[in-house]
Parts: sequence; structure tokens; C-alpha cells
Amino acid sequence: MNTPLSQIAYLEIASPDTSLSARFYTEKFGMRIVDQIDDTYYLRCWGDHHRYSLVISPGEDAALKTMAWRTTSAAALDEAVERIEAMGDVTGQWSDAGVSHGRSYSFNGPLGHNMTLLWDFEVYEADEEHRSVFPDRPEKRSSHGAAPRFLDHVTIAATDVKRFAEWYSKALGFRIMAFTELEEAPITVFGVLTTNEKSHDLGIVLDTSDTAGRVHHIAFWVDHPEDLVRTADLMTENGVPIEYGPSIHGIGEQHYLYFRDPSTLRVELNSGGYRNYVPDWEARTWKPSQGSNNFFRNWNMPDSMMEAFPAAAGKTATEQGASPELTEELLNPWSTTTDAKVTHR
Repeated sequence: MNTPLSQIAYLEIASPDTSLSARFYTEKFGMRIVDQIDDTYYLRCWGDHHRYSLVISPGEDAALKTMAWRTTSAAALDEAVERIEAMGDVTGQWSDAGVSHGRSYSFNGPLGHNMTLLWDFEVYEADEEHRSVFPDRPEKRSSHGAAPRFLDHVTIAATDVKRFAEWYSKALGFRIMAFTELEEAPITVFGVLTTNEKSHDLGIVLDTSDTAGRVHHIAFWVDHPEDLVRTADLMTENGVPIEYGPSIHGIGEQHYLYFRDPSTLRVELNSGGYRNYVPDWEARTWKPSQGSNNFFRNWNMPDSMMEAFPAAAGKTATEQGASPELTEELLNPWSTTTDAKVTHR
């Protein structure tokens, strides 16, 4: 299926203390602030071709406010909106312009996640201090903190993984790449979608909460898997606990490292992974025992990885599957362990 989308453009996240979060992403993680409007910060990685890839704005809890995607052309933006509204269950709204970008269209998807589509986005021009000697690079390579090269993906939490995947595939042409099912029953707990040759730039974990539109993590890219080990060392030395990793996912085959920012939002740093150019690819289905989350099948994931944002009663699954308690709940929809209503597919 043809997609009018070219790439993930930026993420806007909420933080109760935007100044504290901004200091983390600059001083410890290695991004740069390029704009500040009141208490909202705009940050970039050294390899971002657009002006920024992360927006931190005020909010009561850690959350994802919107995920922004650039289309392949101005005409493709109009086409994308037509496709969305033709689905019949979503209506969004146009904005004339935003910070460093032109008109955009924002909507809440059928499972409650806000998405922004745009075409005109300011191309970043480095000043003399940050200019690279290599013409293809938007600025010189950073050596500060984790020094992420660019924004890689976002993984959201939804009450129906396959419904989410199928809607966004039909509406916007996302390729569905893989799913994870529980060992005990054909209940889908994880899925990955992509707009390009990556294994994914949009992930989905099963959510048992009653809070729509939650996010599981945001993710950034580095060139070398060794950078994850260096980052784990740097984060530990600077008082940031490592939540999970470094290791390798089975789905996507990326090297991964997870930690939290000051708002408690989960951040992933990843590298490696395969490239898939197969036009008629059919989604593969993994079981956790096959190493969907941990390729080497030698490392148990901490239960904290089943938390999503904003915090809510209920847990999420991951590509690892689900904790024993969550598995019992999913296998027994009449369980009294939670009041959440979950659709299994």
C-alpha cells in the first residue's frame, strides 16, 4: 500500500517541570535547545535535518501530546487528510502554521492518540559553530552525552493492537511488520508499523487501562551498538538508573537501552536493526519464547517496563509478552484484578 507519509518528524511530550526535563535532554542525553517559547522547549539531535525533533511542553503528568509525521509532498498532505476523513470515524482540524513549519492537520485516532501531519518544515541550517565539514550532515557530530543522531520511533499503548495497526495501515499506508502473541492464547500484545524501510517507526503495546492515548516510550538512534554501553555508563555515573538493557530485540533486531527522564517518561536509545524493502511483506507473528523482546532469550524484563504514561490503573504488555498477573487477566476477561475493559485480537 502506498503511504503519503515520509517519516516521523517530531514528538511533543508533556512534563510537570519542563525546565528540569530540558536540562536532562541537553546536559545528560546530549540534545540541544534551539527554541524556547515561555515554558515550552524545542530540541534537536545533531543529525536531525529539520530544526527540531522533540518538544517539551507543560503538563500535569508525563505524556505524549502529539506525534508529528511529515508527508512526501504538499499534495500528499491533502491526500492523507482525505484518506483519514474517508474512514468516517475521525475528524481533525487544520492549523495555518506552527513553530518552524507550515500548515498542519491534527486528529485523534480511533484509540485516542493525537497525530499531526505536515509537509512544510524548516530545514535546519547550522551556524558556524555547529557546521559539519561533511555536506550531507546538518551539523557536526556531537560528542556530548549519548549524542543521539536523530529521533527514531515512538511506541504507544492501545487497548487493541491489531485494530490500531489495521486502521493506520488503511488510513495512512503504514506497513505492518510484526506482532507478538502470548504463548497461552492468540492474544496480540505488541505490534510494529513503519512508513519506510526500518522495522518500525511506530510501535503498539497492549494497554489494559481506561486511559486512552497513552505512550510507552520515545526512542532515538545512535550509529553504533557500542554507544549504548557508553551511554549506560554515562547515565549511571550521572544518577540515571538503567531500566532495561543493553541487549538486542528479536523483532527488528535493534540493540536497545531504556531509562527514564525526570518526568518518569521512558526513553529508548537504539542502534542496528534490519532494513526491509520487500513491497509485499506480510507481518510475521512472534511468540515471546522465540525472543521477540530479547533476541538471546537470556534476560528477564523488569515489570516496570509494563508501565505507560500518563500513569493509570492497569498495565501494558510489551514484545516480551506479559507478566504472570497480566497474562492471567488477559486470559480471563472476567478477572477482578482490574476494572479495565480490553479487546483481545
